[in-house]
Amino acid sequence: MDTRERYQQLKQEINFHLHRYHVLDSPIISDVEYDRLLEELKALESNHPDWVSPDSPTQRAGAAPADRFDKLRHPRPILSLANAFGADDARAWYERICKLDDRVERAKFTVEPKIDGLSVVLHYRDGVFVQGATRGDGEVGEEITANLRTVRAIPLKIPVQAMVDEPQTVNNAQLSMFERPSSTVQGLPSKLVVRGEVFINNKDFEALNIKLAEVGEKTYLNPRNTAAGSLRQLDPALTAQRPLTILVYQVVYWENDAAGGAQTFKLPTSQWELLQWLKALGFPVTDVARRFDSLEEAIVYTETWDKGRDALGYEADGMVIKLDDLSLAAELGFVGKDPRGAIAFKFPAREVTTRLKEIGVAVGRTGVLTPFAVLEAVEIGGVVVERATLHNFDYIAEKDIRPGDRVLIKRAGEVIPYVIGPVLDARTGAEQPYQPPQACPACGQPVEHFEGEVAWFCVNAACPAQLIRNVEHFVSKGAMDINGLGIKIVEQLIAEGLVRDVADLYALTKESLLALEGFADKRAEKLLEAIAASRAQPLNRLIAALGIHGVGEVMANDLSRVFPDLDALSKASADDLQAIEGVGPNIAESLVDWFVREANQSLLARLKSAGVWPSGGDPSLATRRSAVLSGMTFVVTGTLPTLSRDDVKEYIEQHGGKVIDSVSKKTSYLVLGENPGSKHDKALSLGVPVIGENDLRKMCGE
Repeated sequence: MDTRERYQQLKQEINFHLHRYHVLDSPIISDVEYDRLLEELKALESNHPDWVSPDSPTQRAGAAPADRFDKLRHPRPILSLANAFGADDARAWYERICKLDDRVERAKFTVEPKIDGLSVVLHYRDGVFVQGATRGDGEVGEEITANLRTVRAIPLKIPVQAMVDEPQTVNNAQLSMFERPSSTVQGLPSKLVVRGEVFINNKDFEALNIKLAEVGEKTYLNPRNTAAGSLRQLDPALTAQRPLTILVYQVVYWENDAAGGAQTFKLPTSQWELLQWLKALGFPVTDVARRFDSLEEAIVYTETWDKGRDALGYEADGMVIKLDDLSLAAELGFVGKDPRGAIAFKFPAREVTTRLKEIGVAVGRTGVLTPFAVLEAVEIGGVVVERATLHNFDYIAEKDIRPGDRVLIKRAGEVIPYVIGPVLDARTGAEQPYQPPQACPACGQPVEHFEGEVAWFCVNAACPAQLIRNVEHFVSKGAMDINGLGIKIVEQLIAEGLVRDVADLYALTKESLLALEGFADKRAEKLLEAIAASRAQPLNRLIAALGIHGVGEVMANDLSRVFPDLDALSKASADDLQAIEGVGPNIAESLVDWFVREANQSLLARLKSAGVWPSGGDPSLATRRSAVLSGMTFVVTGTLPTLSRDDVKEYIEQHGGKVIDSVSKKTSYLVLGENPGSKHDKALSLGVPVIGENDLRKMCGE
């Protein structure tokens, strides 16, 4: 493709995206991608000025208004701004306008946020709101007065004159917009036309989506599209249901008619004073605008909002640096459709669109399957992104995200990029709904998913993707309690191929350990002794060590009291298991599913062969000291004076009691230590008796 063909293609492509953005409110590319196309077009026109024609996107400020609305011609053009992608671009803009007028070198600058919303024009006659329109193509907009009336931040009537105090001097460039103007402005023109940006605050957008999701309605992708679509509804009642707001920042036009308006009116001569005057009239204006004596100060302030933009509370894709002197700005004129007196200092993009090549699945150390997006490489905020999170399989289904989709990606700060959702209008029809995997991608074993739970699991105890976690859990203090076998050694054993599942621990030899870095005779012997000693752990410890989903120490205790060994437990049906107090349908299904797996049966056979096969019954009977706490349930919270969490659990069980994890009305006592958690509050609210360690000992006769 030659340069001229590329130029024609760019014009056609940009006009297409302008139409989708401004007319249909349904863009399929992000702002940063659009900016790149436009910059490429401007560069070609700069090199070939004779090519520029009236249909070029550089010769217009927006897109044609939609036919469904009446048209309203603006009293003056509603223009866009040229972009600066960094401090150097801003300085280049400054140098250009300095050459045109040496007054620029002494000028002040006002900085305001560049809100990512929908630009609107508001008409007032004698202080009453009479008409409003979208920006449209900059010359003609869509008349949406009825919809704008539903935006509560827009004053339907403004004061007859600006309500300000006596003049005062403003010397500090850092004064906030809550302070009074630096000069008194009196009167109000009979006709006043102002410009502002309609948008939705982030917290309101999140609340809106939650509300829509609760009633089963479609949620929205981002605040900007939602605001634009809401404001351009044919039914104003629908607009009124959306949490729209506005910030006003410009006077487009004013006049006094023959009937005699406020003849004393005089428009403020600086942007800084104009913002304060608009605020005094009752218009909402930004409270983060600042005035500076030099461009460099303005740039420093602008750059602080890149990482701090979340504090704004709404979406902003940059800050606008304006010449504070409105007369000077007007005299500088325009470059094409861009006023020379201001520049949009753009932040690195947080949201872009790209193609979702495929959906991958990672297996975590706990066996949870997590989907992720494999993307066509795209730059977000200076970082090239090829992967993004998809949260979980329910999220994919809810958003109907499909491989092959064009998707919207967001990255904020150092947060991992994530897929917001698909651009539905970009679909070709070839994209097919995604189905979660039925087999673990790491080991090929069937995966498990329970009704009402978000997560999908691989429950293969020998799955290589979760082997380190499985072994680490197996040897932990609450399980088989193999002293000296920490995470570093576990990783070492697996890396050397000595351990492929937990049964391999009992096949380790002194010779194999001595071959590892950091092992000498004494250390190897002590570890082997600890492994051998773990064969004597009771059945409840072994059940807990297996890491079956939903089966913790308390549940393992309950199971070990009912079943004599793992053979008996493995043959139990779901109905048998649900007959045990505390075992619900999901845990019963999880247990049955774990024991039926061939790989897990193989692991159990190897443990049995290694002599790791304890008998069941109540594991605390052999060491029970009394039955004084029989039939009582206890919850422990906080740090006790002399007993650790494991010690107090063992102490209660030795006296016939039972320790559970959560407080309920059936809980007999809460054992309270220092720095308790929320369990203490819940116990008080439910009327559960609260005791300390000494009280517990007295109950047991000590």
